[in-house]
Amino acid sequence: MKFKKLVAASSIIASSLVSQMAMAADTIKVGVLHSLSGTMAISETTLKDTVLMMIEEQNKAGGLLGKKLEPVVVDPASNWPLFAEKTRELLAKEKVDVIFGCWTSVSRKSALPVLEELNGLLFYPVQYEGEESSKNVFYTGAAPNQQAIPAVDYLMNDIGAERWVLAGTDYVYPRTTNKILKAYLKAKGVKEKDIMVNYTPFGHSDWQSIVADIKKFGSKGKKTAVVSTINGDANVPFYKELGNQGISADDIPVVAFSVGEEELSGFDTSPLVGHLAAWNYFQSVESDENTKFIKAWKKYIGDKKRVTNDPMEATYIGFKMWAKAVEKAGTTEVDAVSDAIIGVTVPNLTGGIAVMNANHHLSKPVLIGEIQDDGQFEVVWETPDTVIGDAWSDFLPSSKNLISDWTAPVKCGNFDVTTAKCSGQNF
Repeated sequence: MKFKKLVAASSIIASSLVSQMAMAADTIKVGVLHSLSGTMAISETTLKDTVLMMIEEQNKAGGLLGKKLEPVVVDPASNWPLFAEKTRELLAKEKVDVIFGCWTSVSRKSALPVLEELNGLLFYPVQYEGEESSKNVFYTGAAPNQQAIPAVDYLMNDIGAERWVLAGTDYVYPRTTNKILKAYLKAKGVKEKDIMVNYTPFGHSDWQSIVADIKKFGSKGKKTAVVSTINGDANVPFYKELGNQGISADDIPVVAFSVGEEELSGFDTSPLVGHLAAWNYFQSVESDENTKFIKAWKKYIGDKKRVTNDPMEATYIGFKMWAKAVEKAGTTEVDAVSDAIIGVTVPNLTGGIAVMNANHHLSKPVLIGEIQDDGQFEVVWETPDTVIGDAWSDFLPSSKNLISDWTAPVKCGNFDVTTAKCSGQNF
């Protein structure tokens, strides 16, 4: 009798496991790796919601390959080592087919070794410093030549800037970007004495003395501009202190690479009118695709006051491209999708076409926007056409001879064109 009960119990357990496995096989799991707490939550929570909206829309359209998409959301909590742990959890435990996530470069670099070890697939939606090309990452945000370099050109040529403050949060993205910008400025004839560099920790709140230093640096008779790679919630007190010390855009214009509509929605923007941001998308851009996206976003989020921003567009493009590549490959298998996605095009939200290139970077327009008193941006400059993202900077001796090409016969993230060799180290 006991034996029969044991067999019956085993059969029930086995049946349950088979049922669970069948359910899992009936869905395509999508990992969402964004900080929902900590200093980066101000920026990343919106991207989590964007992915969830895209999943919902895809499921309404029938899913992919006859299967529904199932989101798996984790919170790395603005804790950089935790991004590696959560990536491993998503890939090894949850068995997700793709991950959309990360904001800071340090979070991406934390996840990168795990992605390559377990052959995961990450779509990274934020501007970054370049100097990297992994076979397991598709970079849908801007490379330096799609944001930082054009912004400096605008300040130099259109505003007449001669002195430069490079202000950033103390981590890899600002430090590497500023290294590139410093080399670029010097190549343009800017003297060392006319470049001021400052770094602050994440979450920095006391800006009084630093802004005073910027004000003093800008009082030497030459037009001075600030290039800001300050990230996260530190931007709020930074801009407030600019206003407190009476620094207007006419005096010392600030161009930001990590401040968009979402960050500005949290405080009074009247003292910031005229300051600038460089992105590849602004909510204020007029196009049919953008109008549809904004309408869908406000409906999904249930708040007519919520705004859209550049990393949301990069998330949108990345998701659309992944979905097209899955359909094209007929599978969610990482290597097949990675091969299928090269050359895939989708409409961007500015009225053009985004292309995924062989170096895992997009072709994107570059826009300079001026902050308005309603927290939106007026586009004051843009490239005449899209710009292909460059994984390796032409302005650093260590990378000027490197290219990334993940198609045959090169299949390398850092191929040296002078030696015709691949180093094999992709990050």
